Amino acid sequence: MDIKIDSLTKTYGPQKAVDSISFEVRTGEILGFLGPNGAGKTTTMKSIAGFLELESGDILLDNLSLKIHVNKLKKHVGYLPENNPLYLDMPVLEYLEFCGELQGLRGEKLKSRTIEMVGVCGLNEEKHKKIGELSKGYRQRVGIAQAMIHNPEILILDEPTTGLDPNQIVEIRNLIKELGKEKTVILSTHILPEVEATCDRILIINRGKIVADGTPESLKQQAQSSNYYKVKLAGSNLQNVYAELQKIEGVTAVNASSIDNDMFHVHYNINHDFTQKLFAACVLHHWTITELTPVSTSLEDIFRGLTL
Repeated sequence: MDIKIDSLTKTYGPQKAVDSISFEVRTGEILGFLGPNGAGKTTTMKSIAGFLELESGDILLDNLSLKIHVNKLKKHVGYLPENNPLYLDMPVLEYLEFCGELQGLRGEKLKSRTIEMVGVCGLNEEKHKKIGELSKGYRQRVGIAQAMIHNPEILILDEPTTGLDPNQIVEIRNLIKELGKEKTVILSTHILPEVEATCDRILIINRGKIVADGTPESLKQQAQSSNYYKVKLAGSNLQNVYAELQKIEGVTAVNASSIDNDMFHVHYNINHDFTQKLFAACVLHHWTITELTPVSTSLEDIFRGLTL
């Protein structure tokens, strides 16, 4: 089920939490929804899930407006809120069955779906415990299970791996990637490597406005002007190495390392083959390369550059 956001705006008093944003998410796509705290992520996700009344603009799910068909469309959405509110006195199985009943599941369908979610989310050993007795990581698994209990076509996950250990994170990541093959998934997280490993596309929001939208690789390519190599050279003729590196075609800047006097940070134009020209310069000046490390723009660099 496709999602189309059309000029969505939401205000809280004088503050505009979401400022006329528009974007689309296609079926089978996992969208990483990023932004600093207070950027408008949760407001947007709550709006898509039908938890917030639309103020201005519209949200279309499979070309149907949430303004008109909110009750009909909510059953197609699974939502894991950031704070994962749970009934701590309920056993896991009872809680999941309760959530399933709220979504209209009954009888054998409810029972089989509950058992399936217990298995998928790794809750077998904990299924008879009260939720209040579970660790934070297992509570998070219960939250993911309730979001998927009715097999929704759209899955909205706000910080789904909070509190999970590294092994659990990998398991949930694989689960989300598998779900993303047939569902529309919006994933919000502050763990940027998780976004790169899981998401097909990244959308960054800041102060209620979209500031970037693209695949992880396309966003990096847009910011590649800051790519550089760490170069360390050895030889008997290093007096003019700084000036000679600057002469190499395509080099835009050379900075000496503040930690290692023999290390240089060489920034280059990506349209030139820097390494080939560096090797030629080394032959000419009888230098030996002892270290050549490419340093590319990270998703964290892009995020900070767009949101600070």
